[in-house]
Amino acid sequence: MKKVVLLVLTIAFLVSCGSMAVVKEATQTMKGNWQLTSVTYPGENENLQVSLFNDVPSRCLENSSWRFISNNNTGSYELSGLGCESSSQFFIWSIKVSDATAGTYDLMFKPTDANYKSTTGNQGYRINLKNLSGDQMVWEQTINFEGRPFPIQMNFTKL
Repeated sequence: MKKVVLLVLTIAFLVSCGSMAVVKEATQTMKGNWQLTSVTYPGENENLQVSLFNDVPSRCLENSSWRFISNNNTGSYELSGLGCESSSQFFIWSIKVSDATAGTYDLMFKPTDANYKSTTGNQGYRINLKNLSGDQMVWEQTINFEGRPFPIQMNFTKL
């Protein structure tokens, strides 16, 4: 019985260490400057306008420039969509394991002011990190809309 418990604990330790290595690698991959090229709604009407991150219209996020600083998990983005007021937004971010066995990870994203103090009462967003490579990144957030799941994808290209 002791051998079985020891074996289970060893496997759990090795799985958790592997997950942390992937999180560290993903954090380093995200470091740098990105452009949010499009906001899409897979399987839905693409002409919808959705507000994200403290009521920012999705059209204002398209073509915005994002900067991720990995040594202190802070960042910023510049709104630049058509007909939108250009402004800088700040945030704190981290990557968390969603399901280690499935290999899924989430981006934890919290809006802040320029001094990186929370502007949302210490609340933020948990967004699925659907794809991350050296030059492409896709976030997916599923919200409840009209009583059913509604996926929103944010597609980034590394600059």
